[in-house]
Amino acid sequence: MSLSFGVPIPFVDHLGFTLEKFEGGHSELHFAPRAEHLNSFDVAHGGVVMTLLDVTMATAARSVEPGMGVVTIEMKTSFMRPAQGEAGFKLISQGTLLQRTRAMAFTEAKIFDAQGQLCAHATGTFKYLPRRTPPGTHTISTD
Repeated sequence: MSLSFGVPIPFVDHLGFTLEKFEGGHSELHFAPRAEHLNSFDVAHGGVVMTLLDVTMATAARSVEPGMGVVTIEMKTSFMRPAQGEAGFKLISQGTLLQRTRAMAFTEAKIFDAQGQLCAHATGTFKYLPRRTPPGTHTISTD
């Protein structure tokens, strides 16, 4: 059973990422690439792999401050092997919050294929931001 990201993330919903762990500076996401997520070599496209790493790191950062949002400041990605498998294969991405300050989070994430082989690794820096009130909603002051 997957968890909720806590906020709507339309692009993540579109890709079909599921949140499996969200606690104490750690996150785990699962992703079953579909045909439209593959490149001409029939493996997961680098862009979708980077998106999975980015969301995994952001989720690890948010797991210690769920009421806050984060935005990516920088990200470095290394691809070790193609993210591939048999039809219906699943990628597992695990994120860790390495260090945080009041306003910044330093993170890493790794993606593993169905055989447990490391496919990609990333490090990222994120800035914590207060959540904006979604359009069409209003807050009521009790002052």
